[in-house]
Amino acid sequence: QVKLVESGGGLVQPGGSLRLSCAASLSVFSIYAMGWYRQAPGKQRELVATITSGGSTNYADSVKGRFTISRDNAKNTVYLQMNSLKPEDTAVYYCNAKFTISYWGQGTQVTVSS
Repeated sequence: QVKLVESGGGLVQPGGSLRLSCAASLSVFSIYAMGWYRQAPGKQRELVATITSGGSTNYADSVKGRFTISRDNAKNTVYLQMNSLKPEDTAVYYCNAKFTISYWGQGTQVTVSS
């Protein structure tokens, strides 16, 4: 059974940083496009960043220049480095793996507050 496990969320002050990790139990991790999405209370889930199997990245306009997505195929892990965090970044962050089927993690809470 495929499992995506996020970690690294927590409470951080505005301007701070967090690094999210997503460990995937995928047999051929490298062929999957990986992504981070988030969902704030009362809002729809939205794309944050994606990275293809070839390493090409894409970001939501709201996080460009502040967040960086990366992957380590040897560790079956995708990361999201989040810098200059803002209160509006507060949300549950979900990891996604997509090839022919899409898989989701259970989410990790990120709260940006003073």
